[in-house]
Amino acid sequence: MSKPQPLSEAEWKVMKIVWERKSCAARDVYQTAAETEGWAPSTVKTLLRRLVEKGHLKTTQVGNSFLYRPARPALKSLFSAADSLLDNALDGTVGPLLAYMAKKSSMTAEELAELRELLDQMAPPSEDDA
Repeated sequence: MSKPQPLSEAEWKVMKIVWERKSCAARDVYQTAAETEGWAPSTVKTLLRRLVEKGHLKTTQVGNSFLYRPARPALKSLFSAADSLLDNALDGTVGPLLAYMAKKSSMTAEELAELRELLDQMAPPSEDDA
């Protein structure tokens, strides 16, 4: 399977709706997007079509309508977006970028502990360890 194309800001919003519902009809996406974003059904239809074309959504026809479901888990899509961001980072900017992301996020105590453990494992040995 080929790697899905990157998502636009609007496409991320539609994907969040579908990921939260796991599987849903187009009208469910229209209603939620109208409430949260003020979007018309035609806008959502265009975004759903693009997401299918890009390989992010799968469809199943049921009568006259379609059910949409994610082609892959949200975390896998987020990892791909992070990979792209890191691939485009300039030398010397990865540390500040990761620090910024950590500050902007709301991590649980468990997630923070996991991050600390990972950072400790990645740290180069100090002179005291030699």
